[in-house]
Amino acid sequence: MIRRFALAVTAALLLNPQAAQADAKLEKQFQVWLQQEVWPEAKAAGVRRKTFQAAFKGVTLKLDLPDLVIPSKKAEQQVQKQAEFGRPARYFTRQTLEYNTRVGKELRAKHSALLSRLEKQTGVPGRILLAIWGRESGFGRVAIKHDALQVLGTKGFLSTRADYFTDELIAALQLIEAGHASPRGLKSSWAGALGQPQFMPSNVMKYGADGDGNGTVDLFRSEADTLASIARYLADHGWVAGRDWGFEVKVPASLSCALEGPDQGRSIADWAALGVTRINGRAFPAHEAKGQGYLMLPSGRHGPAFLVTPNFYVLKDYNESDLYALFVGHVGDRVRYNMGDFKVGWGKTDSLLRSEVAAMQRGLEALGHDVGGADGLAGSRTRRSIGRWQEAQGQTPTCWPSKAIVRQLK
Repeated sequence: MIRRFALAVTAALLLNPQAAQADAKLEKQFQVWLQQEVWPEAKAAGVRRKTFQAAFKGVTLKLDLPDLVIPSKKAEQQVQKQAEFGRPARYFTRQTLEYNTRVGKELRAKHSALLSRLEKQTGVPGRILLAIWGRESGFGRVAIKHDALQVLGTKGFLSTRADYFTDELIAALQLIEAGHASPRGLKSSWAGALGQPQFMPSNVMKYGADGDGNGTVDLFRSEADTLASIARYLADHGWVAGRDWGFEVKVPASLSCALEGPDQGRSIADWAALGVTRINGRAFPAHEAKGQGYLMLPSGRHGPAFLVTPNFYVLKDYNESDLYALFVGHVGDRVRYNMGDFKVGWGKTDSLLRSEVAAMQRGLEALGHDVGGADGLAGSRTRRSIGRWQEAQGQTPTCWPSKAIVRQLK
C-alpha cells in the first residue's frame, strides 16, 4: 500500500511539476511566516520558545481546507464556487433528528442533577445545552481528527480571514503553554474548533468551566465541563432566563414575509394582534406576551414559520446560522417535551448554485437592498430583500430565491 501511494504521488508530480514546485515554494513561505510573523506574537502572548518549537515540529500546510486563497489552485477554487445552494430541509434529516433526540434524552437522565444546577446558575435550560452538545460533536462521540495547529496555521497563512485565524492560532499556543493539551493532542475540526463543545481556542480560554469540580477544565473528555462551558457561553452572551427560544407559527397571507428579521421586532402580543398564531392552536404563554418577538421564515413562504425570541439570536452567537439555532431549539424541545416534527413541512424549491444566488444578491444590492453580503446564502436580510423587491414588482412575495428571480436580477 505504501509503495502504491508513493508511486501515485510520484506520478502526480510528474504530471504537474509546476503545481508541485508552487506548493513547495508556498511551504517554504509558510515556515518563514511562522518564524518571522507568528513567533513574535506568540512570545508577546507568553508562549515560550520551547513550546513554540514543539508545537510546530513537523507541521506543514493543509491545502485541502476550504476557503483558502492558493495561487496555484485557481481552477480548483473556481469549481468550489459552483457549490450547490443548500436547502433548509437538508439540515433536518430524519437520522440526525432521531439520533440527537434519543441520545439527548438518555443524557438528560444521566446528568439531571448537573443540568438543574446549571440552569439555576445561568438560566439556560438543560435541553438547550444537550442540543448544542449533540449538534457540535454528537455528544462527544464523533471523532475530531485534525491537527489544530496545522489547521489554524494554514488558515492564518492562506485563508480569507487570515487575521482571525492567526489570533486563534496564538490562543491555541497559549492553551498548550498553560498545560491544557500537548501539541499533537490538540485536535480540532476543519475550522479549528476544539473539543466536545467545539469552541475556538480563544473561547476555551474565555468560557471554559469546571463542571465536575476537579479543579481543571477538560473539554475533550469531561461531559460535565462541556455542559458547564456551553452554559457559561450562552449566559455571557445574553440568554434571558425564563423565556423560550421561539414557537412555530402560522403567518396569515396578508402579513408580508418581508417583516422578518431581528431589527423588525415587536411584542408577542402585537404579533398575535396581526394574526400570527401558534401552529398547535394554543395561546402564546402569558409571560411571553410583553416580550419581543421576531418573525423568522428560514425558507420564505416555502416552509415552516417561527416567532422567535432574543434567545434565538443568542443561539446564533454560538453558530451564525438561522438553521443551526432552529435545529438546537427544535431538538431541545424534542428532548424535553417529546415534540415531533414541525407541523409544516419544507416545500419544494428550485435547485440553484451558490454562484447564482450570489449574482441575484448583487442585483438586489445594485437596487439599494441590504442583503447582508453577496455570499450565495439566503439569510434573513436576503430573504426579506427578495420579498421587498417582489412587492415592488407587484408580485406575491415568497421571500425565497428561484430561477425566475435569478434571471431577472442577474
